[in-house]
Amino acid sequence: MTSEAVLTARNVSITYEVNPPVHAVKDVSLTLYRGEILGLAGESGCGKTTLAYGLNRLLKPPAVLRSGEVTFHDESGTDIDVVALSKEALRTFRWDKVSMVFQGAMNSLNPVISIRSQLHDVLITHRPQMRAQERDERAAELLTLVGVDPARLDSFAHELSGGMRQRVMIAMALALHPQVMIMDEPTTALDVVVQRGILREIMRLREQLGFAVIFITHDLPLLLEISDRIAVMLQGEIVELDEAKNIYERPQHPYTQKLLGSFPSLLGERGDFIRTGATS
Repeated sequence: MTSEAVLTARNVSITYEVNPPVHAVKDVSLTLYRGEILGLAGESGCGKTTLAYGLNRLLKPPAVLRSGEVTFHDESGTDIDVVALSKEALRTFRWDKVSMVFQGAMNSLNPVISIRSQLHDVLITHRPQMRAQERDERAAELLTLVGVDPARLDSFAHELSGGMRQRVMIAMALALHPQVMIMDEPTTALDVVVQRGILREIMRLREQLGFAVIFITHDLPLLLEISDRIAVMLQGEIVELDEAKNIYERPQHPYTQKLLGSFPSLLGERGDFIRTGATS
């Protein structure tokens, strides 16, 4: 991680225009630094995914970005006003500058198209000048990068395990060398062994390629292990933002303290739920 910002959000507010309106994100400001893993934690429904969609201009009605600024600081030295981008400019911006691994991504692969074709689609759309052989080479390189045998390029989604499908989705997100990757619950529904492997790959790729990560999850202990800094969200607001070590050792907000206290110690005494007889 460096002290150079790659993405800045200022006073972002997002509302779901229903009756009555739902203020999902309220005046949120944060800075993502180049090469950083920023954890975004909080309970379900607190606004984590909505904020991520807002940062990447992926909101769909009835969600509306009511106010705020989102600025991408390109490595070329140019600042990009994400909110002001036209549809065509936004199409170029996404995946090239900022990519996203969506929640439930391992189920997002097209079941009737091979992995090779799906990786080629990304490259054909965003790198039309690439020749077919170059696309093949890049697709094989991407699978190797995420620890999947390139022989799987001609496989279909149902022929891959959940962990392999998730790795393929990460490979797609890396296809255009983005500077920021937003990962929304990327290890949900994976068993703990596969989850550990995915996390190791994310850490290794971050070190190797230097991109920044916004990692969204309700699993605070996981974020404490992998994040440089953690932002804790509650009811649409960031109530605490600090280095992971400080969040663990000196949590300031009562909600953060409750989150940390909700995970039992493996070495501590048995909890009250056991002593009251609820042992099944």
